[in-house]
Amino acid sequence: MARKVPLLKPAHVQAHLKFANDHLDYLEESWEKVMWPDETKIELLGHNSTKHVWRKKNNEYHSKNTIPTVKHGGVVPFCTAVRLMLPGSPKGLVGQVALFEMAKEHNSAFNTIIPQHLIEKLNLLGLNTSLCNWILDFLTGRPQAVRIGNSISSTTTLSTGAPQGCVLSPLLFTLLTHDCAPTHSSNHIIKFADDTTVVGLISRNDESAYREEVQRLTAWCGANNLSLNVDKTKEMVVDFRRAQSDLSPVIIDGSSVEIVKSTKFLGVHLADNLTWSLNTSSITKKAQQRLYFLRRLRKAHLPPPILSMFYRGTIESILSSCITAWFGNCTVSDRKTLQRIVRTAEKIIGVSLPSIMDIYTTRCIRKAHSIVDDHTHPSHTYFTLLPSGKRFRSIRAVTTRLCNSFFPQAIRLLNTKN
Repeated sequence: MARKVPLLKPAHVQAHLKFANDHLDYLEESWEKVMWPDETKIELLGHNSTKHVWRKKNNEYHSKNTIPTVKHGGVVPFCTAVRLMLPGSPKGLVGQVALFEMAKEHNSAFNTIIPQHLIEKLNLLGLNTSLCNWILDFLTGRPQAVRIGNSISSTTTLSTGAPQGCVLSPLLFTLLTHDCAPTHSSNHIIKFADDTTVVGLISRNDESAYREEVQRLTAWCGANNLSLNVDKTKEMVVDFRRAQSDLSPVIIDGSSVEIVKSTKFLGVHLADNLTWSLNTSSITKKAQQRLYFLRRLRKAHLPPPILSMFYRGTIESILSSCITAWFGNCTVSDRKTLQRIVRTAEKIIGVSLPSIMDIYTTRCIRKAHSIVDDHTHPSHTYFTLLPSGKRFRSIRAVTTRLCNSFFPQAIRLLNTKN
């Protein structure tokens, strides 16, 4: 639905342009405040339909003024990151105390990259000198201006950070943070773009390794011109023992980290009891909001192929988001709730749609094949062929939670298919 009239009048555009020119000396702060209005498309879905805008294709935009989407990939894929965090995985923390320390670096992490520091790390990684010089030239002396409509501010030169929205920026940030690795075998650090998560296994009430890892991460951030946002950092304790002990919160720079019962990790709601009712409720709410627009399109007499395309892009994509990580341990009630969304969409469109179980099975098999074919995948070692060379070795599970998790389920599906 395109707007016929610009969002702001010319007088407002000039006022915004004057603001941009007056604040070029504080570019990082101004970048977060300047609106990017013009003849755009508005958000059709969600409760922010009057607040967020999409700019025209190939136009520059600020990520904070667009509809929130999944962030750029980091060290591990999205679903892999969630699975590695879950105690139900083969590296799980069943029967132990697990602390999930949700650490998020500074909101403008890409803007804190020091090119010379990055080049030093690239040289240590053995990158070609010509490539390093090209990256250094790309990051330094970058002219930047603010554009509002047809008006462009004066230009300033930047020699720090990486361009926002550039496909190269997440890769450079990943290379910059490659040496942020755990020092203890009981800990695991998961990096996804500028989000960092520390997972620690605590045995016999010994928290020293975990707390030392957090302090090392804090020191590493300080040495690399990054800062941890303690207010946005959350800690979640997973403890299935009968006699649970009280744990003191982690301290970062003199501030204690809040301990929560649930948290949101890369769009997936995690609870300290590892149930998925909260995640299912959130998904169902989003899907029901989008069913309204599907009904409106049906009333507009759009053909079933167009309605099916809309369903796959706006509803099924939500239902299947990271489904391989959480659907296996959903309760029967949660599965019926999700399937009810699919049945409602079928009645609206008038065609048969894949059930939520079929989607889960297909995604599990597809993901398992991609892991088996990728020898560099962190979970590749879980898929081991038997001497026959036709079936994979099953993973022993002592709990139902582990038995229903992704890796055992995927191996069973692959063996059944073979």
